[in-house]
Amino acid sequence: MASRMRITLLALVGLIASSTFAQKGDANYAWVLDSSKRSVKNMPQQNEFINNQYPYPSKPRSQWELGISGGHGFIIGDRPGTLSEYNGGLSGGISARKALSHVFSVRGGYNGSKVSIPNYKALVGAQNETHMLGVDLIASLNAISSYRGNPKTDIYTFIGYNFVASRVKTYQALPGDAGFHTLYYEPKNLAGSFGPTELNNRKAWGTFHAASFGGGIAFKVSDKLNIGVEERFVTPLLGQDFLDGNKIGNSGDMYAYSQVRFNFNMGSTAKNVAPLWWLNPNNYIYNEVNAPKHMKMPPVVLPDADGDGVTDQFDMEPNTPAGSPVDSHGVSRDTDGDGIPDFRDKEPLTGRDCFPVDADGIGKCPEPPCCAELRNRPQVPVCAISSLPSVQFKSGTIALSPTATAVLSSVAAQMNANPSCNVQVNGYYEASNKRSQQLSWDRVNSVIKYLVEKQGISESRLIFNLSGGGDVNTVDLMGTTQSGPNTVPAPFPNLQKSK
Repeated sequence: MASRMRITLLALVGLIASSTFAQKGDANYAWVLDSSKRSVKNMPQQNEFINNQYPYPSKPRSQWELGISGGHGFIIGDRPGTLSEYNGGLSGGISARKALSHVFSVRGGYNGSKVSIPNYKALVGAQNETHMLGVDLIASLNAISSYRGNPKTDIYTFIGYNFVASRVKTYQALPGDAGFHTLYYEPKNLAGSFGPTELNNRKAWGTFHAASFGGGIAFKVSDKLNIGVEERFVTPLLGQDFLDGNKIGNSGDMYAYSQVRFNFNMGSTAKNVAPLWWLNPNNYIYNEVNAPKHMKMPPVVLPDADGDGVTDQFDMEPNTPAGSPVDSHGVSRDTDGDGIPDFRDKEPLTGRDCFPVDADGIGKCPEPPCCAELRNRPQVPVCAISSLPSVQFKSGTIALSPTATAVLSSVAAQMNANPSCNVQVNGYYEASNKRSQQLSWDRVNSVIKYLVEKQGISESRLIFNLSGGGDVNTVDLMGTTQSGPNTVPAPFPNLQKSK
């Protein structure tokens, strides 16, 4: 029976482990920085840590664990009998566990059992009934790891102290009495051979102190629940040897419990982290090394003698003048590749067809064909004279008045200032009047003659023009770039006036 129970427990361990060990642990470390999970007593240290004044965070508040266990138990004693006779019996208990650190925790609780002991001589149906209160110091062996995050399993070992109440119960025949009777034996009174001392006394309990030790493994199912198996051994102190109803020397008897445990995390998650044996404190260290978020990193200062932004270690031109643009190697930029760095290049974008360049980076570009054509094309003169005053004559005369000569002096000044301009001199006449036509010719001739002889204007720059219509007593002058005749034959010479 005991063998089958242990095979079942091992199968359960293998089933849970097959789905647990293949998973990577959660690497979350937010709880390290969460001040809401610290007690008032630990807040000063936490504040110093948050402000980079102290390298270690304070210990957080953590949930406690409520455990319920049940399984097989038997007594390892010195009574004669085969292993198969040690059928054992049921055991179970309840416990509460609290973390002291990520490795150590303390657990207090109750364990009870009712197990059979081997049949011997007149002993029939012997049982050991036990109740014990104990406290264990637990060491979690895999909470801290450098190769994964928070553990999915809690592998632990423990030692502890127990206060035990126990009695042995039999159902046997008494000497001289053919019937069977229920007998209770107070363990502390057992000595030598097995014999009753408390007949039918249900209160025949003996108490003693005992040490416990063992180990177990728990598998995390959720943030609230984990399931585990545990092997516990409890041995009385002071060499007591009576748990199987038989005392042989001082070899001592021992309880052995194989139990399945259901453990529940208790406490508010808003104010408490998970029990510390489920948290790997290395998460914070490795996350910060991989991607610093909290560490106070000192500014990196690298020498840069010429101040061009490229450190001396990588600067291929360590003496670049101040303000000079450089490339990623610290070499002065030469945008157009003409050999003159940009900070000295007066023409930083010289075309390749303009190479070589002079000391200032200015190239000698060949003249484009279009420019040569334009340069050889005859230049069209441009006249800047927009308007000129008119010359007025008295009716029937061709003489220039003082006002007229002043006007012509102004015209001459403008022509001298604009040598590309010619001036067209326009006279008007009545088309059907011969005398009017000749009078208009005489007036235009007077104006041209005055500008040539008195003002020194070249006769070739004056264009003689007569037309019908207009004011016959007016001669208009107009700037132009065109050329024309500076004189025309008199239409009616016989009507020509001398003054």
